[in-house]
Amino acid sequence: MLGFLVFLGIVAAIIFWVIGLYNNLIALKNGVANSWAQIDVQLKRRYDLIPNLVETVKGYMKFEQETLTKVIEARNKAVAAPTVEAKAQAEGELTGVLNRLFALTENYPELKSNQNALQLQEELTTTENKISFARQFYNDIVMKFNTAQQVFPTNMIAGQLGFKPAEFFNVPETEKVVPKVDLKF
Repeated sequence: MLGFLVFLGIVAAIIFWVIGLYNNLIALKNGVANSWAQIDVQLKRRYDLIPNLVETVKGYMKFEQETLTKVIEARNKAVAAPTVEAKAQAEGELTGVLNRLFALTENYPELKSNQNALQLQEELTTTENKISFARQFYNDIVMKFNTAQQVFPTNMIAGQLGFKPAEFFNVPETEKVVPKVDLKF
């Protein structure tokens, strides 16, 4: 009888241990989902600001219609990106064309003094900073979640419980290269 109680105690301890590991993985998985949602909130804000900025600068930048078109195309591509990897790639392209747009606005004194354009640029810059922070937070949570799945003893049960590693929000190679802007006409 004592042996049976010890056996039941060991089985109960193992069950509670597995439940604890499972709950930890669920908490981390939910953290990944939440941090991705925070990125989405900031990206939505960015996507909403871009058409307003384009409309504001369109009248001033008659000779830069190609750049404005590229901004809208890059925005639409980023909105439609289905995966973390595709979203990161599209966001990199969008950041590049926005940087080009900001650089070009320096050539238009009337535009530089337009309060709407200045306010929209400031809001976009602030949003870019928030996106950067949200990406960093997301990647930190992804690292914790993925590490929890890979360390012993959790690695023995994570796959069996259906957990898969999350994707990092990697900076595309195009964003790693310092852009060269030549503003000579």
